[in-house]
Amino acid sequence: MNRAEAPARFSPGSTVPAAGPQLLARLAPHLLSVMRIMVGLLFLEHGMAKVFGFPAHGHLPVFPETEWFAGRIELVGGALVALGLFTRLAAFIVSGEMAFAYFISHAPRSFFPLINGGEAAILFCFVFLYLVFAGGGPWSLDALWHRRSA
Repeated sequence: MNRAEAPARFSPGSTVPAAGPQLLARLAPHLLSVMRIMVGLLFLEHGMAKVFGFPAHGHLPVFPETEWFAGRIELVGGALVALGLFTRLAAFIVSGEMAFAYFISHAPRSFFPLINGGEAAILFCFVFLYLVFAGGGPWSLDALWHRRSA
């Protein structure tokens, strides 16, 4: 079948159906929620490791170590982000924590994140910063709360 005979649903020179961009745009808010849940759970895991020692990862920080405070922020912030509850505020706080962690713990080791081990801190920081502006998406407790109050 040549291009002249191709079905109308395909745009010239493309193998993607014309409805593809609309479908992707329609699913984008739901994928935002999936990303928020996964990032929140990964962050929650960091907090659990620092607060409860599960999964076991290094030493358990004790008060007043910086990691002791970080563990509590990560535990609560990760849970709030994963649930989509107070998403923007929680994401703002944990994004700041990750920026602080990067500049205090990683940047002094080297300028390059690959060498200083700060890639995860940078990724978390900017994903959480994105969530400050994007919100929790349709599959969040925030969205449920707003639907019920409207």
